[in-house]
Amino acid sequence: MTWTNYETLKVEEIEPGILLVGLNRPEKLGALNLQMLDEILDLWGSLKHNLDIRVVILKGEAEKGFCGGLDMNEGVPVPEYTAPLMFDWQTRLGEIELFMRQMPQPIICVIHGAAAGAGFSFAMASDIRVISTDARFLCAYVNVGIGGADMGSSYFLPRLIGAGRAYEFMLTGRIMTAEEAMNLGLASRCVEREELMDAALDLARTMAAKDPLALRMTKEAINHSLGCAGLEAALAMENRNQIMMMMHNIMEGRSPVYRKK
Repeated sequence: MTWTNYETLKVEEIEPGILLVGLNRPEKLGALNLQMLDEILDLWGSLKHNLDIRVVILKGEAEKGFCGGLDMNEGVPVPEYTAPLMFDWQTRLGEIELFMRQMPQPIICVIHGAAAGAGFSFAMASDIRVISTDARFLCAYVNVGIGGADMGSSYFLPRLIGAGRAYEFMLTGRIMTAEEAMNLGLASRCVEREELMDAALDLARTMAAKDPLALRMTKEAINHSLGCAGLEAALAMENRNQIMMMMHNIMEGRSPVYRKK
């Protein structure tokens, strides 16, 4: 696939190094169906080794919200239900979030209205969340007859807001308001809806202006540290990255951080 061939995604390099990705099923509140599953995995996979795109902005194209979750009519492989097929499908749902963390570009998620189920997981797997005052988040999984942890939510939410509050939202399936999202540290900026893209672009431009290798290695180090065994492993990653950056600066003709006295 190429970016122009996607039907469920709008993909455009809106400025040099800044890619805008829209969940393009507005009539279904951006809900994830099987075609979007294929296309979003293809897109995230293609970005993993893309050296030109520095920052990704992810948004919803529906007027009423960011993403309503999984399309139960088109997002589940029926009537072909078999255990191997369902395992493959469930694995691919998780790969969306895994790919989002593995791709080196920081992802800024722009959220208005509802981010439910899969939409909430897309937001959590992003690196930065910019939300509107009407944004609301819902771990809908426990409300629809399945376990309350799905698509990486049991990994991301406790790390983003703390385990104590994550338990509450995941076990009750209740809505998190924009005010709660800000107070709990889930989102970094909350603006009026008409200001969302300006706020996201401000962040994207700031990041895109940085050394691209530094940007990529910072994301890698943060994500590694979130899941590593302890301080020693985190320091090993930081040390490796800083040595690589110093050598990179020397090779590019820039003054190294440390000068010989």
